[in-house]
Amino acid sequence: MDLRNVAIIAHVDHGKTTLVDELLKQSGAFRENQAVAERAMDSNDLERERGITILAKATSVEWKNTRINIVDTPGHADFGGEVERILSMVDGVVLLVDAAEGPMPQTKFVTSKALALGLRPIVVLNKVDKPDAEPDRALDECFDLFAALGADDDQLDFPHMYASGRSGWADHELDGPRKDLSALFGLIVDHVPAPRQVKKEDDDFRMLATTLSSDNFLGRILTGRVESGKLKVGATLQALSRVGQKIEQFRVSRIQAFRGLAYQDIEEARAGDIVTIAGMQKATVSDTLCALAVDEPLEALPIDPPTITVTFGINDSPLAGRDGKKVQSRVIRDRLMKEAESNIAIKVAETPGGEAFEVSGRGELQMGVLIENMRREGFELSIARPQVIMRDGENGREEPIEEVTIDVDDDYSGAVIEKLTGVRKGELVEMKPAGTGKTRIVAHVPARGLIGYQGEFLTDTRGTGVMNRVFHGWAPYAGKIEGRRAGVLISMESGESVAFALWNLEERGKMFIGAQEKVYGGMIIGEHSRENDLEVNPLKGKKLTNVRASGTDEAVRLTTPTTLSLEEAIAYINDDELVEVTPNAIRLRKRYLDPHERKRMSKAS
Repeated sequence: MDLRNVAIIAHVDHGKTTLVDELLKQSGAFRENQAVAERAMDSNDLERERGITILAKATSVEWKNTRINIVDTPGHADFGGEVERILSMVDGVVLLVDAAEGPMPQTKFVTSKALALGLRPIVVLNKVDKPDAEPDRALDECFDLFAALGADDDQLDFPHMYASGRSGWADHELDGPRKDLSALFGLIVDHVPAPRQVKKEDDDFRMLATTLSSDNFLGRILTGRVESGKLKVGATLQALSRVGQKIEQFRVSRIQAFRGLAYQDIEEARAGDIVTIAGMQKATVSDTLCALAVDEPLEALPIDPPTITVTFGINDSPLAGRDGKKVQSRVIRDRLMKEAESNIAIKVAETPGGEAFEVSGRGELQMGVLIENMRREGFELSIARPQVIMRDGENGREEPIEEVTIDVDDDYSGAVIEKLTGVRKGELVEMKPAGTGKTRIVAHVPARGLIGYQGEFLTDTRGTGVMNRVFHGWAPYAGKIEGRRAGVLISMESGESVAFALWNLEERGKMFIGAQEKVYGGMIIGEHSRENDLEVNPLKGKKLTNVRASGTDEAVRLTTPTTLSLEEAIAYINDDELVEVTPNAIRLRKRYLDPHERKRMSKAS
């Protein structure tokens, strides 16, 4: 059977996972009466809730005696580590572009990686049946993007198709029959080359590990593409590090390959196959699994460096240990080290004393996903404000710059530009009409300036703006950037909040808590309407007398409190504040709590 390995690239919400659903259905991967969840490739709970792809995953379909291995890549630059590893397994890419929006920043990020590897793209203009679709403009923008990214003549001579992933059709012409995806299957088979190493089946076995997972019965499992040779169950292999150092020697206990959405045991892996291997104990991502006669490792792609760092610590608040079972620094350390082993875009370092850990990654979203996974596993953590990683360059101290692309209503474009270029030290690159009363703004902004900006941006644009960002490069340090301007309301007492007290505090600012919620001294319960912090008493009840008068005993009606999501809370805090994360709660507090207050609260409860 012929073999094709292809990755699908798309920006967030451009329809990539929906298109893969249709490819699976029309290739016969499912029975006619089989119940299949929508967006079947988004198997992770967080992926389903957020509607984004976080983990790169593979599937396999058969089409007219050709097996097509399809790799679903994340669309967000924060998960670029997944993309950089996975592209080494494929021989071609399908670039999916929304016909209304055109290529977006995350598309640019992943496409630049694919073009640098010499992969020839296929462009699929999706959602052409939408009323605001402009497929011709989107196609021109794709060509301009490829040219700007340094594509060669072969890559610029790319084939394109018009499609609707939700309706399940793709055609070479815009006014085609719109029946099914047969034309797309055919184009993949014709345009994507067969694996380059298929001719080397007689060579020694070599495979570069690209993803790591574990199984309760099989133990450690590594996935990758077989670069050369053959492999059978029971064979003895060795693992070599990136510098050629021998890590271990092991016996292959199982070989599995994707068939549809499920793993299936196979007896033999051949060059070009994407397979998972079990049996090793120490080998990890970017190591070479090979025959004993091999002494040179396969070249692993360099990974872009992290741009932000977040300090993870134990939860030492008075309410610690109420919700979660995993609260010790030792348990937190083991979990973070396990994450760093499987996700090579994350680096973990211990702080002096071992009570806290500095976790470096690509962005706030990547950190937020890691923290959310940990709290669902029963961890309690305290999280500090993200800090941007600086470096020493040719021009002295340099900081990471992000390219921000914003689509906003014309009425709000002035406020957005003022915030980006004034307060946050950005540089306006491009501003043009985007149709239907919207303006597209492209700016280069220091990564520091974008921490905490998302909430402000949604307020300035009345919730109608869309902002996308991607790492652009390094630039000289731009100077001090102001953080949050408003102060906070801090509880001075410990206990349960009282509705009457909160009602009286509403004129001081907006509240983050409601009535009958546990609070403690030093906990942040709201945002002050002025720039200074203010200590308040949310436990102060109404003084009771035996005098009754008309109008004095009306029911207290509280304004609905502002509920911060995990990412919003992390971006909101200042350097002297922390986010307390437990399985059931997200609280804000001052970094240094009064030890006597903490002790008294613990005794009282």
